[in-house]
Amino acid sequence: MEEAGLSPGTLKTYGHEGLSPCITVGQDGRVAIMTGSYNNFFRMFDRDTRRDVTLEASRESSKPRASLKPRKVCTGGKRKKDEISVDSLDFNKKILHTAWHPADSVIAVAATNNLYIFQDKIN
Repeated sequence: MEEAGLSPGTLKTYGHEGLSPCITVGQDGRVAIMTGSYNNFFRMFDRDTRRDVTLEASRESSKPRASLKPRKVCTGGKRKKDEISVDSLDFNKKILHTAWHPADSVIAVAATNNLYIFQDKIN
């Protein structure tokens, strides 16, 4: 796990909360990390490009042909229109498990009572 950039303390914290990081190495050797979070958010990190995105698993995002929109959490002060205040997060909703398909651009995200499956757009 050290190679993926996760310290033992981080793994202990995630394990205590029931959140599980999922690490994948693509066929091209790229390392990506996906992890559950609160408020049915999940985060994806690309180690090579150092880019990350926060997404939300919800009924609206699971409709056919719906696109996942990046979510931003505002930690204080004035928030922008599309940001969510940290005070409005629901810490009882959490993504407990995440999984990558080994060959296709498909992910599975499990919340408390729901399973969401997302696929990259096909042109």
